[in-house]
Amino acid sequence: MPRLVDVTICNAHYTIRTDADEAYIQSIARYVNTRIEEVQSKTKSVSTINVTILAALNIADELFCEKEKNRKYVKQIEDRSRHLIDMIEKHT
Repeated sequence: MPRLVDVTICNAHYTIRTDADEAYIQSIARYVNTRIEEVQSKTKSVSTINVTILAALNIADELFCEKEKNRKYVKQIEDRSRHLIDMIEKHT
């Protein structure tokens, strides 16, 4: 059943309706805040929206890279599994 979880991101308060565990949502909010702070420390932009967009782009880049790594791992596992199946079939 969905519940409401309050989080603060970039000094703004949000109420999130979620089925996820509150600790998990808080962890995500902390991660987003950390990424925003990293961008703020490395950029001259004082615009909150610009910093937030840059942080979002960085997070999206991380996600895409992880998805690609996962795709490669799955392909490796499939290839190895196929090879093992072929070897087993040849010896039975």
